[in-house]
Amino acid sequence: MEHRVLSPRTIAGWGIGLLVLAAGSIVLLLATLGSGAPEDGVRLDVVRTASSLVLGAGGAAALLLTARRQRSTELDLAQKDHDATERRVTELYGKAADQLGSDKAPVRLAGLYALERLAQDNPAHRQTIVHLVCAYLRMPFTPPPGLRTRGPGPRDTARFQEQEVRQTALTLLTGHLRPDRPDVFWSDVSLDLSHATLVKLTLTHAEVRRAAFVGTTFVGPATFRGTEFVDHADFREAQFRGLADFRRVGFGESVFRGACFSGETDFGVHTPASLAGARAKAVDLRRKWPNGWSEQPGEDGWTVLVRES
Repeated sequence: MEHRVLSPRTIAGWGIGLLVLAAGSIVLLLATLGSGAPEDGVRLDVVRTASSLVLGAGGAAALLLTARRQRSTELDLAQKDHDATERRVTELYGKAADQLGSDKAPVRLAGLYALERLAQDNPAHRQTIVHLVCAYLRMPFTPPPGLRTRGPGPRDTARFQEQEVRQTALTLLTGHLRPDRPDVFWSDVSLDLSHATLVKLTLTHAEVRRAAFVGTTFVGPATFRGTEFVDHADFREAQFRGLADFRRVGFGESVFRGACFSGETDFGVHTPASLAGARAKAVDLRRKWPNGWSEQPGEDGWTVLVRES
């Protein structure tokens, strides 16, 4: 909000006006009360009362100017504090973003935890920080092979470390999306994890405004049980290579066109969803589709999800 400042010309004009008023009052008093008649005493009392009112009005004006000056000072201090906070947030954000670009896993982890603290302390910047973490998870990634009795070989160490960083990023995100944890809940957050490769995603009992998983590859279990997508959830062309758990999920609107389910699938009996255009691997696995949907034979070892007539 812009506050107008009194100009020197305005202040000088008011000062001259008060002097003219005072001089005029003296002349008027001398002219009307200088005869010494008894009526002059009554007139003098009236003048005194009027003068008191004028002085009171002047005092009120002075008080108003003082209050205005105090408010202006307080607004300047508040603006300076805000600017200092924004500069600090920008500096911390830039430093954490640089850490995410490091080739060392511990430095990337430090950057993630710094971003989490920054988002927790600055609600206005949470969505921006979530966008940054999602952008990191969207970067190309090839999961390491499964666990081995002797552990990963030298060539797989970097991928295992990167998987650890990504799991931490997912855990930090999903941990702040649960409304049953009000002290750390980030409300009204949107996720864009399109074309990401996500290993063992657990997004349960969460609340998300909008989510995009277009072309996302889910490796291992992908658990969405009890989550509420308030506005929209887009799973077009998503690849579910392990368990897909959508029990008791709420969709404002959902799209699964082109999604492929290769493992077990469970939508339970309380998840209304449209699976038009989705496919499932034709294997003998336990699958529970939303009410009104079933598998029909397709091509190349896949079945097609169709609405029952």
